[in-house]
Amino acid sequence: MTQLYLLRHAKAEWAMPGTSDFDRPLKQRGKRNAEIIGSTMRQSGFVPDRVICSTAKRALETWEAASSALGAESWSVELTETLYGTDAAGYLRVVNEAYGAERLLLVGHNPMMEDVAFALAGGGDEDALRRLDHGFPTAGLAALEFDVPLTEIRPGQGTLLAFFAPSDA
Repeated sequence: MTQLYLLRHAKAEWAMPGTSDFDRPLKQRGKRNAEIIGSTMRQSGFVPDRVICSTAKRALETWEAASSALGAESWSVELTETLYGTDAAGYLRVVNEAYGAERLLLVGHNPMMEDVAFALAGGGDEDALRRLDHGFPTAGLAALEFDVPLTEIRPGQGTLLAFFAPSDA
């Protein structure tokens, strides 16, 4: 069994004049929410063995806050611009190219996170599916499981194990 965790970046500031969308930092609330999700991941046993994170500032800051609560301060993280500027199919390609990962965490953006979660979840926990159907909030986390290696996953093959939002804690 393999697992994929999809973490949407936490709540970010609006772009200030002269600042690009790419460089938007997290709000204080976003940092707290990312820590909450990191703690939730640890308590739920959703601990990745590999992390791929968007290079956008808000995604990096989300991982930094979540990883400290997860107890993962020393982990290496693979940074990629692909998660900032691609669509859901691009996210799936990133997953399919993560050779050797058993439990992969992607830290990225909406609407791609929501689209990928919907596309991959062929079933699963009814409450989690219902909650996901209401949208993928900032600092939201979807945990999916597969019977095949992540390099082979396709739409509809996953089981949604859980869906968390910071407001759940």
